[in-house]
Amino acid sequence: MDLEARSLQPNVKAVLLAKLREYKSDLNNLKSEVKRIASGNLNPAARDQLLESGMADALMASADQRSRLMMTTDRLNQSGDRIKESRRTMLETEELGVSILQDLHQQRESLLHAHNTLHGVDDNIGKSKKVLSAMTRRMNRNKWIIGAIIAVLLVAIVLILYFKLK
Repeated sequence: MDLEARSLQPNVKAVLLAKLREYKSDLNNLKSEVKRIASGNLNPAARDQLLESGMADALMASADQRSRLMMTTDRLNQSGDRIKESRRTMLETEELGVSILQDLHQQRESLLHAHNTLHGVDDNIGKSKKVLSAMTRRMNRNKWIIGAIIAVLLVAIVLILYFKLK
């Protein structure tokens, strides 16, 4: 940078060289301060005090963060347990619902079978009624026919006796 500043025009050159000297002196000051700090010329008691206060704050913050993290972890675990319990309850309820639906299906099939059987019995009863009423009519007709035959025979016997005895 020094070479470039010297090669510029004289009016710019003077300003840049002044700034360059200022920057060099700042750099030398910073280098010497870094050497002094790195060499351990600082008071060890002051250094330990600074580190302890920083560590105490860090430990306090760390302990606070740790306690918050533990509480959050506990709440998360509790929520996970509640979710697992809810899922287990849901699965049990679903199994119970499936079982109830199967029972209802079997009962429906039984009722339909009984309904069909009842209709078959009803049809058979209807046919039986028709047969019984036809038999009753024939029986009544046969009674009238037998009664008429008996009456005709009695009239014939009475007539035969009347003509024979007379």
